[in-house]
Amino acid sequence: MRVVVAEDHALLREGLTRILEADGFEVAAALLDARDLEAAVAEHDAQLAVLDVRMPPTFTNEGLVAATSLRTARPGFPVLVLSQYVEPLYAAELLASGEGAVGYLLKDRVSDVERFVAACRQVVDGGTVLDPEVVSAMIASRRSTPIDRLTDREREVLGLMAEGRSNAAIAARLTVTEKAVAKHINNVFAKLDLPLAPDDHRRVLAVLSYLDLRR
Repeated sequence: MRVVVAEDHALLREGLTRILEADGFEVAAALLDARDLEAAVAEHDAQLAVLDVRMPPTFTNEGLVAATSLRTARPGFPVLVLSQYVEPLYAAELLASGEGAVGYLLKDRVSDVERFVAACRQVVDGGTVLDPEVVSAMIASRRSTPIDRLTDREREVLGLMAEGRSNAAIAARLTVTEKAVAKHINNVFAKLDLPLAPDDHRRVLAVLSYLDLRR
């Protein structure tokens, strides 16, 4: 699986490259900034982009802009963005399309190699992975929404979905069966008015509702 990495900090760029390659990824390009991200993805026929939010020349939101531009050109292209700080608005911009295959993690999570690599694979598989601290910040600032219809357990399940966890992982975390998790998730879909539809990814739409991004 080919990956393009964009990170201006040399040590972290090298670290990301080594971690990914040790787990079977092929780092096709390791960029110092995000300006050539889209071209590098096209040139190497990459299947994932991992990049920093703040990059040269202004170190504000260059990585985010590059990621959203890439996904505009290639809808649903898997992107995992790393940030030094909790920046809920940046995560909201990435998630707003509702297409999935996107992740937003704090850089500190990279030190948990197993978790970081699992997040990369989830994003490539079309999943949504959000750092728990970002999720908490988004929830704290959200308005009253249909989420208020959910029971505490249903809200807990949806929160774990927002972190990118599979049904099996949620079941293990809550010490319940996968069948019970599936039932909770179906209840969530019903209470959030998300009927089954061929063109919609209900799991992603539920997470967006949970984070109050569908304004």
